[in-house]
Amino acid sequence: MSKTEEKVAAIYRDVFSKIEPRRDVPDISLTFYPYVNVNNTIRVRDGRVIVKISTLMEDAPEGVHTALALILVSKLLRKHVPAAADRAYKRFISSPDFREKALSHKREKGRKVIGDPRGDVYDLEEIFDGLNAEYFDGGLKRPSIGWSAKRTFRRLGHYDQAHHAIIISKSLDSKTIPAFVVEYVVYHEMLHVKHPTVHHNGRRYSHTAAFKRDERAYDHYDEAESWIDRNSHRLKEIAGAVGSKKRYWGLFD
Repeated sequence: MSKTEEKVAAIYRDVFSKIEPRRDVPDISLTFYPYVNVNNTIRVRDGRVIVKISTLMEDAPEGVHTALALILVSKLLRKHVPAAADRAYKRFISSPDFREKALSHKREKGRKVIGDPRGDVYDLEEIFDGLNAEYFDGGLKRPSIGWSAKRTFRRLGHYDQAHHAIIISKSLDSKTIPAFVVEYVVYHEMLHVKHPTVHHNGRRYSHTAAFKRDERAYDHYDEAESWIDRNSHRLKEIAGAVGSKKRYWGLFD
């Protein structure tokens, strides 16, 4: 381990001793790992505690590393996560400087697979341009937009801020899917471009009051929401996920 890793590992040993003072402090292996996102993991292997922390956290203040250690160790030991530690960590990663650092890292390291916008049934660029003219006065700059590589049913669309890209599930490129449903999913993701995620007091808000207000402005909002709610099984069939026991959730991001 590097000197920085040794220093942070000492924090984890201290946290272990404080959370469970009657047990011997385990052997800890800690490394900074080049995750694309801000991921931090902890697990036990052959009696040794393995900690991997995002390289984005390498220069974090000692207090932030202590907060993260309290979070990870508490979860590993199935203890209650201290609220103060949770707030301190979220406040740090939600700061403007850290968010910009994380986005730049993701742009540099991350690989975004974006399919052709022209599907077998629907053309996403045509849909985007039509919605842009009708609901945004043509003022929304079109990001990269395309169909997903796989047909999915749990996530019908998402906007990737780091790569400025909208990805729509290939499951919607079907004659059995009404045009107003596809348009609604694209419109929802366009609103994420218009209304960026807001960070406040360490919390992340993707669907603000302004976002929800504009979402309801879509002419077929109620009809589209109802169709998606009533046709989960059809979407599963298209995605080839019939028989899956996973709960139907997370349609948008």
